[in-house]
Amino acid sequence: MIAGHLLLRILLLTLLLVAPWAAHAQAKVGFVNTERILRDAVPAQRAQKKIEAEFLKRDQELGRTAEQLKKMQDEMERSSVTLSESQRRTKERDFSELNREFQRKQREFREDLNQRRNEELARVVEQANRVIRQIAAQEEFDVVLQDAVYANPRIDITEKVIKALEDK
Repeated sequence: MIAGHLLLRILLLTLLLVAPWAAHAQAKVGFVNTERILRDAVPAQRAQKKIEAEFLKRDQELGRTAEQLKKMQDEMERSSVTLSESQRRTKERDFSELNREFQRKQREFREDLNQRRNEELARVVEQANRVIRQIAAQEEFDVVLQDAVYANPRIDITEKVIKALEDK
C-alpha cells in the first residue's frame, strides 16, 4: 500500500514536471497553395508571358492553316455539284493532306508548349521552394505543407511567399 502511494506520487510529480514541456512541444505548421503561387506570383506570370511570346508565331500559323482548311471545305461543299469526279477527288486529297499536316503540327505544338511550360513552371516552383524554406527558417516553422485538401487560413503563408517572390 505504501509502495502504491509512493508510485502514485512519483507519477503525479512526473506529470506536473512534464506537462508544461508537452504544452510547448506543439509543432508550428504552415501551408502553401502551390496552384495560387503558379497563378499569381510575378515569376510565374513572367514565365507565362515568355512562353506566349515564344509560341505566338507558331500559334498564328496554325490559325491561318485552320482558316485555309475551313475555306477549302466550304469551297468543296459549294462546288461539289459542278466539279467533275477527278476534280472533286483532287480537292479532297489536297484537303486531306493539308488536314493531316495541320493535325501533326497542332500535336507537335501542344507537346512543345507543354514541355516548355513544365520547364518554366519547374523553375518557378524551385524558386518558390527556396523562399518557403527561408520563411520557414525565419519564422521557425516545424513543417510547411503544400497542396492539402483543407488548411485553416490561419496557417496559410501563401501570400508571404508570393510577396517574397515579387521582391526577388
